[in-house]
Amino acid sequence: MKHLRQHKAIRIVATLALTLALAGIAIPAQAQTFTSLHSFAGYPTEGSYPTGLVQGANGYLYGTTESGGSPPSSDVAGSVFKISTTGTETIFDFCCASWAALALATNGDFYGSTNSSGSVVYKVSPSGVITTLCPSANCASSGYAPDAAMVQASNGDLYGTTEAGGAYGQGTIFKVTLGGALTTLYSFCEHQNAEGYCLDGGSSPYTALVQGTDGDLYGTTQDNGAYGSGTIFKITMAGEFRTLHAFCEVTPSCPDGGNPKAALVQGADGNFYGVTSSGGNGAGTFFTMTPSGALTTLYTFCLAGGDCTDGNHPLALMLATDGNFYGLTGNGGASDYGTIFQVTPSGSLTTEHSFVGTDGAVNNNFYNGPMLIQDTNGTFYGVTEQGGANYATCSTCNGTVFSLSMGLGPFVKTLPASGKVGSKVKILGNKLTGAASVTFNGVAATFTVASSTEITTTVPSDATTGVVQVVTSRGTTLTSNLVFTIP
Repeated sequence: MKHLRQHKAIRIVATLALTLALAGIAIPAQAQTFTSLHSFAGYPTEGSYPTGLVQGANGYLYGTTESGGSPPSSDVAGSVFKISTTGTETIFDFCCASWAALALATNGDFYGSTNSSGSVVYKVSPSGVITTLCPSANCASSGYAPDAAMVQASNGDLYGTTEAGGAYGQGTIFKVTLGGALTTLYSFCEHQNAEGYCLDGGSSPYTALVQGTDGDLYGTTQDNGAYGSGTIFKITMAGEFRTLHAFCEVTPSCPDGGNPKAALVQGADGNFYGVTSSGGNGAGTFFTMTPSGALTTLYTFCLAGGDCTDGNHPLALMLATDGNFYGLTGNGGASDYGTIFQVTPSGSLTTEHSFVGTDGAVNNNFYNGPMLIQDTNGTFYGVTEQGGANYATCSTCNGTVFSLSMGLGPFVKTLPASGKVGSKVKILGNKLTGAASVTFNGVAATFTVASSTEITTTVPSDATTGVVQVVTSRGTTLTSNLVFTIP
């Protein structure tokens, strides 16, 4: 009976945490546990310098590396890998340096791009079969060097950016179908100011786009803009572009930050949140911005100066199920190898882990994809570009995969996050076998349990915008981490 009461209490706490998070109320996280799961060995046995992670429908984590590989590939080749949540890694294939991080599509396959060999868009199956979709000649003519991970929008197409090429040679925004048909939507740098800066932020749209609840896509550029420190922009799926904010609008102190290297995140309040890698006190900021472009700085890194124990140069940000944001800094912390931080929507920051080299070294660099994600089991997983076992001798210093448990409970996520009545939806989670029910904002849906980690369903006819819930065979209710939007 004691164990039953304990399990019931855990379910109640987990459900309450997710409910508060979806309502936009952050709650204090539980004690954290950090684990280093894998150190990349590099060439010639496996990849080097991981670029990001994404959770697959089968429960594994997938990612890419910028270089490394095995014969007949060379040290400049990259790899696609999958890794279990316990750290067991499998290498799939090697080709083409600097693979952008992967994006999971509704068909269950992963999509990515390379910025070498003419800029190729490819897909990879969960078992590792890689197919080139956009031949290099076609891709390069519409822009090249697509460094950022693509995102699948509600219309089913993938959207992404290139940092070069296009009509003015300064990069593009493009869309590509799951079959590989590519369309250029916008070319950066049509207009420049007297200082030579691209007013729209051209030449550095490095970060992934994010689709807002209004259906538009939002993104950042690392530099250019009216003051040379980057921009925030939005673009409709049809290609209508607008610059929302130019960083360092007040110079030289630059209190709004500059040079954002992480994708934006839309909060439960409808506003966007992000980080800049410089500005503020010189070490970066955490900010919020309304969809119309009004920006407020919430936290400035390294305010105390000195060794920046709170980290500096933040490079990643995500919203967790406890309503708080989590991210990585490129430097600072106890050993100056970077940190994992938690920050509330109001800007109260806590350092959760300082890297020491052997467990990873973040490195103040640009990263192609989500360096930190929350798995449906509630645990965070992430990558560092450098560091690893025996880091002191650099015999294995090619990056790591790690986990961070904050005591958060399991949940489900939908793929996609929005859809019309009758549209197909995948629900990802854990221990879903024998699920008793699926509801969209309280409306029951017909469903099929595809595996212990995946349910397939369709949006029911009377459903309205709200959370998706799954009642498992054990009677536990799992709630989606995001509100499912029905247009």
